[in-house]
Amino acid sequence: MSIIDQEEQISKLKKLDNPTSRELRARVQATAKDFKTSWVELAQSLYAIWRDKLYEYWGYERFEHYVEREVGLQKSLALKLVHTYSFVEQQEPQFLKEGFLEHRDAAATPELDAIHVLRLARNKKELTKHDYADLHKQVFEKGKGAAVLRKELTAIIKERKPVNPEEERAQRTAASVRRLLNAMRSFKKDADTLKLIRADVVRRAEELIQELEAEIK
Repeated sequence: MSIIDQEEQISKLKKLDNPTSRELRARVQATAKDFKTSWVELAQSLYAIWRDKLYEYWGYERFEHYVEREVGLQKSLALKLVHTYSFVEQQEPQFLKEGFLEHRDAAATPELDAIHVLRLARNKKELTKHDYADLHKQVFEKGKGAAVLRKELTAIIKERKPVNPEEERAQRTAASVRRLLNAMRSFKKDADTLKLIRADVVRRAEELIQELEAEIK
């Protein structure tokens, strides 16, 4: 970038950095934080209704009938809200205290789905206390999203999963056969196109391909 281009960019940025743009930036951050935590109030009410079976007094036989017909929520989402709130209330009560999020950036504010993943992870036997503490820190201190958390959780569980020698050997064999198959298919395609190989050789290659395909089915 030339000096002139740099000066033009700096000038443009100065024009954009004004009271209106700064106010918009602050409003987006505040709204994003509110968006991430707006589920809490609804979940708190649903949890009380679920816990005390208040829906029965309102003529509903089951909790999911109440939330689907009267609140317009799917059973899966309603139960996620209820169980996540219960988890937060019991394990992370500071999250519900007034002022907990007051000085926290929007990017570091925990979201519903990430807390839900953390709740499910708590009962995974493959996780050590250190593993859980690290995931907890990522959610409640760094505001990491559910996708990142699931990826790390999957990697940890895969790493801790006991290795079955026979299964591992079978997987290696299948991978080798697939590589050989790809090479054979490429050979047959070139042989058919270029007509440089005898027909009986190509025919034997086709038979071998079929045998290999049967091995990995």
